[in-house]
Amino acid sequence: MITSLEIRGFKRFESESFELRPLTVLTGVNGGGKSTMIQSLLLARLAETTRGTAGDAIRLNGPLGLALGEARDVLNWTTDAREITVRLGGPNGESWVYVLGLPDSELALHLEARRRPVQSVPGIGRDVRDPAFTYLCAERLGPRDTLEVSAEEPDRIGVGVQGEFTAQVLALRDTRAVTSRRAVREPLRHPEAAGPQLRLQAEAWASQIIRPLRITARVAVGILAGTIRFGEAGLSGEEVRPANTGFGVSYALPVIVAGLLTEPGDLLIVENPEAHLHPAGQSRLGRFLAQVAGSGVQVLVETHSDHVLNGARLAVAQDRSLAAKDMLVHYFDHDRSLPIAIDDRGELSHWPSGFFDQIETDLGRLARARRRSR
Repeated sequence: MITSLEIRGFKRFESESFELRPLTVLTGVNGGGKSTMIQSLLLARLAETTRGTAGDAIRLNGPLGLALGEARDVLNWTTDAREITVRLGGPNGESWVYVLGLPDSELALHLEARRRPVQSVPGIGRDVRDPAFTYLCAERLGPRDTLEVSAEEPDRIGVGVQGEFTAQVLALRDTRAVTSRRAVREPLRHPEAAGPQLRLQAEAWASQIIRPLRITARVAVGILAGTIRFGEAGLSGEEVRPANTGFGVSYALPVIVAGLLTEPGDLLIVENPEAHLHPAGQSRLGRFLAQVAGSGVQVLVETHSDHVLNGARLAVAQDRSLAAKDMLVHYFDHDRSLPIAIDDRGELSHWPSGFFDQIETDLGRLARARRRSR
């Protein structure tokens, strides 16, 4: 597991360090550095997957959904540094360092990998096809009649950065076309699912988190596309197109499937899991992701939802699926980041101004407005 992250010379971070836990929640103001922190891990991942390629170039646009512009755009603007350093730490004092340099042309659309660790880094992996690393960006695909399929070996296919391969992942396991990760691990199995198979487990979890669902996933022969159709859980009948089930299903299902696919030691990064979900669903998804973290997976979640956070707190205090010491929140404001711990009762160590306090602020203003109107 990665226990610390140090970033130097990257975008808003001249030099910043963060502690990481099995579940690390990033929240705070827009532009505070949450995405930059995640992108530093994405650059480390790309540095690994480009070993041996021509020029050891780290592309800043395209891979893993990145769209960072020119090389000069990603350097810290308060210094003259021409390098980005990402240092990862391990639980036993391990240190894994990546140094990415500015090419000769500042207009280049890539960085140069000048230093990479000799040892393999937990969760980051060394193979672009390694399923141990999963990143789901905030801009996931909405309802689609058809989804992309990957030409990779079936065992190496994950849900994709936007969830674009979710149908293929489910269909491959229904047809037993894979040899690994065929069934959901015991700690993540839903008690009401009809079996350990991925689709059955995804149905049960989606029914709990989103709404009662029956899922049918296929890979269409001849057109190289995947399809997902939905129905009412427990009922046989007409299959419903994704467009007629709403955005919440299409946005949340890849998060559920990605979590259920994980194995101990994996790294799962999810941005805005709450998108398009009802508050109750957001809370349940937070509990689910905390349970994934409690099963031996390192989970990094970026969220603007207090419901997701509170769901994770319930996983600690009520479900006991995650130990309190294994969860940490980083709150970002405009000037700094602040770590917030949690105890066995789900209580947070402190509650800084601006940290999910808008409802109290608004209710106070409404109360004062009512008093003035009398």
